[in-house]
Amino acid sequence: MHLPYRLALRYLFSKKSHNAINYISAISVAGVALATLAMVCVMSVFNGFYDIVEGLYTTFDPQIKVVPKKGKMVAETDSVLCALRNHESVEAATNVLQDHALILFSGHPLLVEIKGVDENFKRTSDIESILRGGDKFVLQEGQTEYGIPGIALSFKICGAYNYGTLQICAPKKGERINVVNPSESFNTGILTSPSQVFVVNQPVYDENYFLTSLGFSQRLFDQPGMVTSVELRLKDGANLYLAKRELRKIAGERFEALDQLEQQAEVYNIMNIEKLVSFGFLAFILFIAMFNIVGSLSMLIIEKREDMLTLYALGASPGMLRKIFLIEARLIALMGGLVGIALGVLLCLGQQTFGWITLGDGDGSFLIDSYPVSIEILDLIAILATVFVVSFISTWIPVYYLTHRLLWEEHKANLRGEEE
Repeated sequence: MHLPYRLALRYLFSKKSHNAINYISAISVAGVALATLAMVCVMSVFNGFYDIVEGLYTTFDPQIKVVPKKGKMVAETDSVLCALRNHESVEAATNVLQDHALILFSGHPLLVEIKGVDENFKRTSDIESILRGGDKFVLQEGQTEYGIPGIALSFKICGAYNYGTLQICAPKKGERINVVNPSESFNTGILTSPSQVFVVNQPVYDENYFLTSLGFSQRLFDQPGMVTSVELRLKDGANLYLAKRELRKIAGERFEALDQLEQQAEVYNIMNIEKLVSFGFLAFILFIAMFNIVGSLSMLIIEKREDMLTLYALGASPGMLRKIFLIEARLIALMGGLVGIALGVLLCLGQQTFGWITLGDGDGSFLIDSYPVSIEILDLIAILATVFVVSFISTWIPVYYLTHRLLWEEHKANLRGEEE
């Protein structure tokens, strides 16, 4: 083994003449372990919430959503869209026409998001799993057009699942509002309640969305044969990355093929920023904890002064002497980091199994009863790498200064001895 490593290991585990050094070294390991444990737990909680949110959106959002890059609508018979629907990796495709509209209830207008879909929607989404009031998904029977609202929107309208019938209004294409008779400037339609609502547990959907048939939506917005997007579901076993790459080649410059993460980019970006900021704060706390190592190394350098001078006299370079104590710092950081990661993983596994820390009073008012956690190997590697980087940054200058001062004082002492 290389000499600096052997000496660093010996200094780390050997008994010191001053017990305070042993105590400070133990405190240093404990401080690094505690900070590392906190990083593991916090990062795992963020991952858990990330997985929860991803699962909620997955029930409503398609695997792949194709939208035009320019403009809002495109003909549903477009050759590129037809090629995307017929791709070998696509199991089902849904044509969608989505836009804002007004609903009138009890004389009060309310702005909502009308999402018109064709009969394949129950194949491209998991809509039937989030229906309340029945699991049969039907948007049209004969001349009757049904509309399924989000649960929060339904309760806002009527306080229950069954709102009866609603009048839906949307401005006519290319016309200005007639001030004298505004009703002439709007297309209207009637939706009937199937006594059903959907529950995504996300306000953006539950409070704003109305599901209806594609034909109703095209008539309401005066856009026959047009769609705003095409939603695709891939075949079981299809590789999402490869399929998305091939679909994007077909989409070319006119269309975008977005996966579920890209469809909710703003939400996931905010969560990633929050996770990154939290990681930065915890790394700073880790940096503060590293100063315990600086204190331990300072006392060790003082205690091993004679050993250092002996090695220096035998030909050891200043760089080699500094390396001994830098390795000592890394060993302390490594011990603390590994202990912290091990304890953090055990705590996270315990939280997954037993749900020790609950949300609220555990009365079911939250979507989940306890804090979700998800351990990711890349996070653990990043945390351990951060421990090493922070330990090097926080200890290099103090070690350089102390060893330089030790050798300089010895040099001055030798000069005085020669003069005498």
